[in-house]
Amino acid sequence: MKPNNMKSYAAIIALVAAGIITAPAQSADLDQLKSDMQTMQNNMIEMQKKIDALEKEKAEAAGAQNALEKSSPSIQEMNKVAAGQDIGTNSPVTPRDSFNDQQIAAQRPNDLSLDPKYRGFIPVPNTPVLIKFNAKPRVDFTADNRYSGNPDRFVTAQIPVKGDPSYGGGEQFNVNTRASQLSLDVRAPEMPGNLRFYYQNDFFGSGSGMQYRLQQLYGQFYNITAGFTYSLFEDPDAWPDTVDYEGPNSVIFARRALAKYMLPLGDQLQMNFGVEAPSSEIDASTAPGAFTASSATPDFTANVRWENAKRGHIQVSGVLRDISAHGGAGVGDQSVVGYGINLCSSLNIFARDSIQEQVIYGQGIFRYFNDDFINNDAAFDSSGSLKALPVLGVMGAYTHRWNDDFRSTASFGYVNIDNQASQGPNAYNQTYYGSANLIWQVKKHLSIGVEGLFGRKEVQSGDWGDVFRVQTAIMYSLF
Repeated sequence: MKPNNMKSYAAIIALVAAGIITAPAQSADLDQLKSDMQTMQNNMIEMQKKIDALEKEKAEAAGAQNALEKSSPSIQEMNKVAAGQDIGTNSPVTPRDSFNDQQIAAQRPNDLSLDPKYRGFIPVPNTPVLIKFNAKPRVDFTADNRYSGNPDRFVTAQIPVKGDPSYGGGEQFNVNTRASQLSLDVRAPEMPGNLRFYYQNDFFGSGSGMQYRLQQLYGQFYNITAGFTYSLFEDPDAWPDTVDYEGPNSVIFARRALAKYMLPLGDQLQMNFGVEAPSSEIDASTAPGAFTASSATPDFTANVRWENAKRGHIQVSGVLRDISAHGGAGVGDQSVVGYGINLCSSLNIFARDSIQEQVIYGQGIFRYFNDDFINNDAAFDSSGSLKALPVLGVMGAYTHRWNDDFRSTASFGYVNIDNQASQGPNAYNQTYYGSANLIWQVKKHLSIGVEGLFGRKEVQSGDWGDVFRVQTAIMYSLF
């Protein structure tokens, strides 16, 4: 046998011998491995059973939650909206597009709403409550031919007259964002009593820059309103569509702490009664001595409204108030009665046109006017007797829609106070306001407006001052 073959046979014999020796050890390891794998398989089966049980519990909980949410009144209300149904009843008052919308914050009796589909509202699960948050950021660019007295708002009462050190000053330009608004509307239309909570603010508080100012904070339930909101002497549905945030001098614009009751008398007629926070604004420059202004009673207000979906609405408002002064020698304790009437309306003239108007007359009611930046409810005459000052206001506005995207409004305002001679030559006597604009509804949530404004103020001496302004505003709105 060859040597190489002998070596090969020897190697094979050695390998076989080694296998015979190690076979028992490998067999033991294999058995242990099989045992371990069986244990792991049993563990995995147990884990899968636990996972299946947890998933079943989760599915049962989700099913219960879905069933609970489906039974939630707010979810049911939103399902109605999704199906194209109305939640509330459409108000006869027409919701007019307006750069400075005053209508949305106004209260409506029963379940009447300017938007019965409640667009933008979010349901609160498992409650009857719906919530809508809205933001209206805006920026205003203004250019005046001379100092206006108030660069952020167009206030005719603050226009300097000739001879005043602040009169003139040359052309002035200003940019501000103080008219931006935030609001929160909470409703429960399916709840008996039609609960509503409303909040709104802008940034025209005292001081320069963006200063917080509360505009609305009230609750409404079973036609009873309590909180801080529009006076009943006002008609927010007759507010003209101005780019100017301040609006005409002669409109009645007063937010008060109050309580009021709305009494529907039919589909088109209603009455409203209110008790409002008083404040006696007396011209202190005429006082024969030191005094404290006060009121012995709240301001009592009421109105009657006729509303028609096609023609518009008419409102007659009244106010009765006490104006009192308490002081030492020369003043004593004096009081006078203030009263006023406001005839106002917004009427649809043609398919694309409408008019808004107000005529106001009374005594001791200047604090209800939009031009109320000077104490002019009452004054002491030359003999030291307190007198309520008669005041007349007239406002008119005409709105025309050029098409679905463009509209224009021209507005006019006039205020006249029958002064006491004791008020002196520089006392506010009368003011004029005029505006005309073009507003472009670029998108549903974006508006751009351009407006020309004229204001004139005359004092008791006959001196006067006027201002021209060109204003451009850009406003966004979530809804």
